[in-house]
Amino acid sequence: MSGNGILIDMIKAVFIDRDGTLIEDVPYCSRVEDVRLFPGAAKAIALLSESGYKVIVVTNQSGIGRGYFPDQTVHDIHEHIKSQLALKGACIEAFYYCPHTPMDECGCRKPNPGLIIEAKSDFDIDLSQSFIVGDSLTDVEAGQKVGVVGVLLGSGHGNDSCLMPDHVAAGILGAAEWIVSQPTK
Repeated sequence: MSGNGILIDMIKAVFIDRDGTLIEDVPYCSRVEDVRLFPGAAKAIALLSESGYKVIVVTNQSGIGRGYFPDQTVHDIHEHIKSQLALKGACIEAFYYCPHTPMDECGCRKPNPGLIIEAKSDFDIDLSQSFIVGDSLTDVEAGQKVGVVGVLLGSGHGNDSCLMPDHVAAGILGAAEWIVSQPTK
């Protein structure tokens, strides 16, 4: 609600990890030819968009920092993903990526929430109305650090953290269906 009593719609988002969540996990993916959307990914993205969520990809891409490939490779892969989704009627609002290695100790590498904070600022997102979906507890942790509901894919990677996701889904489509079924705050 604004100061003059007018109800303002807050922008809500679903942050989605890339590798192992949206596309098949190819270690240090550096070729567009290796990109494979998961079954149901386009349907999930479309469902979230139709339900009023901005869909934003947040991904660690340490292959850049390790010298395996340049930034342009990540841009090319993201453009390919966008075009593949568009063919199926789905749209990603934006891609944010961290090019650093774990040794760099930056604020943008998940489980740090820097990418989410940057997207929040760029789109004026209400994090209390938002979700993060990923295949790793580091994805969930990044979101939960800033008040975002965390959804872990059941095929995901655990870690030594005692962190618990808010929900576990079998795949990206199941995650999207659960998200849109949640009451708004």
